[in-house]
Amino acid sequence: MMTMMLRLVLILVSAATMIMMIQKIRKAKLQIEDAIFWVLVSFMFVLFSLFPPVADFLAHMLGIYATVNFLFLFIIFLLLIRVFSMTIRMSQQETKLKELTQKFALYELEQREKAQRKERNDEKDE
Repeated sequence: MMTMMLRLVLILVSAATMIMMIQKIRKAKLQIEDAIFWVLVSFMFVLFSLFPPVADFLAHMLGIYATVNFLFLFIIFLLLIRVFSMTIRMSQQETKLKELTQKFALYELEQREKAQRKERNDEKDE
């Protein structure tokens, strides 16, 4: 069973999170894909706050006796999923950065070789 204070805190924090995410999207400081995750999480917590029997039912279905414990477990689970997805994205970006650095190094090498060939050709022409 959720107390009224917990419900109120969940609603206020969730609403504040939604507002903050929308502002970040408008100012182009956050990608839409990232903000969607946080808006959906906030929306779920508002639903749990407005309809506590849903959270109670889910808690009891999972064998968790206290709804508050279910909410904490749910938050931890969502954050773990988020960290995992961010780790994957970061790994992909590191791979792309490595490839880009290698391509740039090869391009610089080609430019130096062209400049050296041009210098040699200019010396021969003199």
